[in-house]
Amino acid sequence: MGQLLQDYLPILIFLGLATVLGIILILAAVVVAVRNPDPEKVSAYECGFNAFDDARMKFDVRFYLVSILFIIFDLEVAFLFPWAVSFAGMSMVSFWSMMVFLAVLTIGFVYEWRKGALEWN
Repeated sequence: MGQLLQDYLPILIFLGLATVLGIILILAAVVVAVRNPDPEKVSAYECGFNAFDDARMKFDVRFYLVSILFIIFDLEVAFLFPWAVSFAGMSMVSFWSMMVFLAVLTIGFVYEWRKGALEWN
């Protein structure tokens, strides 16, 4: 029993500290939070409509297109970082496979640009 407790004691201490720190941060946010935010803070910012209106209202489909583009290029960067880190020991197959990946993304981006998906007027 003593060996088991000795093995798991660091994990229990870590969980205890994480729980205490989480409670402290939540309580600090409740104490420090602004109770009456100014109207600019709660106004429509990125989505183009008021945040607390009816959830079933219609809005422009371009918001979806921009968000999908963001996700695509965010994932591209997520794949590009490990590829760039291991670039020195890379074979030609892995190099050209990434070039094909980047070409497909570039062609898709040019297609959306030419179709006017990024125009807001």
